[in-house]
Amino acid sequence: MTAFNPPPAADRLAALETRLREDLDWLELPAPPWVPARNVDAQRVLDVAIIGAGMAGLAASAELRLLGVDNQRLFDQAPAGEEGPWVTYARMQTLRSPKQLTGPALRLPALTFRAWYEAQFGREQWNALYKIPRAQWMDYLRWYRRVLDLPVRNDTRVTRLRTRGDGLIELDLLHAPATGSSQPQRETVLARHVVLATGREGLGGPFIPELARELPVRLRAHSSDAIDFAALRGKRVGVVGASASAFDNAATALEAGAAQVDLFVRRDALPRINKLTGIGSPGLVHGFAHLPDEWKWRFLHYSARTQAPPPRDSVLRVAQYPQARLHLSSPLTRVGHEGDTVVVDTPKGRYALDYLIFATGFHSEIDTRDEFALIAPHVRRWRDRFEPAPDLPSDDLASSPDLDRNFALQERIAGTCPALARIHCFNHGASLTHGKVAGDIPAISDGAQRLARAIAAMLFDADRDAHYAALQAFDTAELAGDEWADADARAIDTAA
Repeated sequence: MTAFNPPPAADRLAALETRLREDLDWLELPAPPWVPARNVDAQRVLDVAIIGAGMAGLAASAELRLLGVDNQRLFDQAPAGEEGPWVTYARMQTLRSPKQLTGPALRLPALTFRAWYEAQFGREQWNALYKIPRAQWMDYLRWYRRVLDLPVRNDTRVTRLRTRGDGLIELDLLHAPATGSSQPQRETVLARHVVLATGREGLGGPFIPELARELPVRLRAHSSDAIDFAALRGKRVGVVGASASAFDNAATALEAGAAQVDLFVRRDALPRINKLTGIGSPGLVHGFAHLPDEWKWRFLHYSARTQAPPPRDSVLRVAQYPQARLHLSSPLTRVGHEGDTVVVDTPKGRYALDYLIFATGFHSEIDTRDEFALIAPHVRRWRDRFEPAPDLPSDDLASSPDLDRNFALQERIAGTCPALARIHCFNHGASLTHGKVAGDIPAISDGAQRLARAIAAMLFDADRDAHYAALQAFDTAELAGDEWADADARAIDTAA
């Protein structure tokens, strides 16, 4: 019997791409472009500009394209193929999410990670796969971008967002120097809608506890920073926090040869139960946004207070090293330095370190971001209109943007910046208003579809005069006029 030799992986992947194109054809997708072109001073105005080309930005762009909103562009400051955290500051070995989650596939089976993986490695390998390797997820997102031909401009940073009296939004861009040049290129583009697909940072940035902000940057880092772990070989490293990123950064330091790693955790015990997974369902995805405000706050306050545990794999990755030490009930009470030695005090003692990593999450304060400086004073936060129960305080939740049903920012004072209604927050900052649909893998497709449909509806409404004129002008006849005769008219003619 002749042995079966499967086709090469490249051929199988090409076959999957053919299948995807056929699926889209059968569904009549993408829809033909339908948004009337707009030009200002001979410049074509983008219908949608998306800041960020990570998973959320790609999913939003893909769904907009499927809906026929084709005049769009994504801008990302990272080089091509390095968007998002996956091959930059994410340091876990595998994703936390179960491998079977469909992620940004937008309900298209041929666009799932599983389809991409099986096309290259086969069903048996898929069945044997434990969890998705982090770098392989980035490979999948690179393929996703390529196979959908999404319009990304890399090496481009948005330096300023500016609203205009005509309702358009200006984006000042800084492009990396062109080949042969040492000077960055500046450009200003106009857009009707802007999507802030800025990931876990949301509208804010990395959070460093106030007592540590005077520590020289050569002696500390946030877990989202680019860290030279090779330089930590033989060093004493401290890590603050009990999150997944705390353990992933501790493990990376240990694997790089750190002589000692101390993890400082303010809790009396590591959290063990991921509460939100216990109620994960389409009901949560689609129902959260419709909850009364006090219930939205209660759900997310409880989730934050109980905290998601670090994955067991991440904890074991650290625990196998005898030079790793876990300090519970150890909030930092003082942080200082003596020369190049970091000195940390906790209720349990004083520790001398060479480097300190803060895995302390992110804040949501929009007024700390230079690119949002012109709009930040006008943006309404939850704290501007909602007072939580006295036993449920949270500065982090209070600083969340108070979004409308379209993920758009809202004015703190009505009438001061109406263009905010066309700036959409599709990142972690949307969680309190819309739920976890704008950044996490499980519901990213649902969020992208909700956002894209909202923008499509707004674009149609804004151009209703043009669409009505097109309705009136449409004159392609389906009947020639000779298909049938008026029986009454024929009877009259006969009688005459």
